Amino acid sequence: MFGIPKRIKDYMGRFALVDGIPFKLPVGAVNSPALMAVFPIDAEKAKDFLPTGIHPMRLWSKGLLVVTVIDYRETPIGKYIEYSIAIACTHGAKPAPRLLPAIFMKWFNTGQYVVDLPVSSEVSVKGGKGIWGMPKHQGHLNFKINERTVSSQYDLDGKLVTYVEIDKPTSTSWPIKMQASNYCSFRGMLMKSDIFLNTNFGFNLFSKAKARFVIGDHPRLQAMKELNIGAAMATVYLPSITAILDDRIESWFLTFDELPKKVPEGFESVINLTQSEAWLSPPDAPIPPQ
Repeated sequence: MFGIPKRIKDYMGRFALVDGIPFKLPVGAVNSPALMAVFPIDAEKAKDFLPTGIHPMRLWSKGLLVVTVIDYRETPIGKYIEYSIAIACTHGAKPAPRLLPAIFMKWFNTGQYVVDLPVSSEVSVKGGKGIWGMPKHQGHLNFKINERTVSSQYDLDGKLVTYVEIDKPTSTSWPIKMQASNYCSFRGMLMKSDIFLNTNFGFNLFSKAKARFVIGDHPRLQAMKELNIGAAMATVYLPSITAILDDRIESWFLTFDELPKKVPEGFESVINLTQSEAWLSPPDAPIPPQ
């Protein structure tokens, strides 16, 4: 099964109860469409968003902003949308050479550092943050598939946070089987989790990669405007993913030159959350004209 570890194969069909959330193993998703858009950014300014030990992955002189939205339709915790805003990265004592981490991913511990991760349901926040350390919180989200485009909007407090839209590729018949790594910060630790994908996809590159990414007027992600986000380098559409989220999690203490004065977000942010699968209302903030 597309290179997943034997330990995952060994517990298929078994059950787990973690933080009160029931799982039939493995933790997977099927029949779920997704979009991805990759934009060049200022690699030096990207460092301001990354903790010690995480470095911007560079293609030539640029870093990469990766926006991924998945419309999860069949999962152990119900339906929800997940809107990931991340910076492509490597993990290690020193920055990696240019280009090579995109090819030798395991050698350079290549992945993405998740800056923001709104989701539709409360149970997704409870599991994703409390178990895997992902920076999940509820947001007003949608996922729209039209004849020519795929898009998603993310609102908070009645204001637009971000909007992403890509042109559909002409074909989605390319197969892909891969492991991808997410790095996140929670409880004063760097958390790493892996997902295994087995799906077909379509893509556009460089001048054919037509995408739009708008940062709205909500204050949450205003600092990302300093990244000098350029025109899309790649867009990807996955009409129906099959994915397994690994239950194995790695973590390291986040270190600083001085003891932090502010206590990082911890279990108090998830301990009283429920297993509600209800969504917030759809986003309705106006999107600026192109």
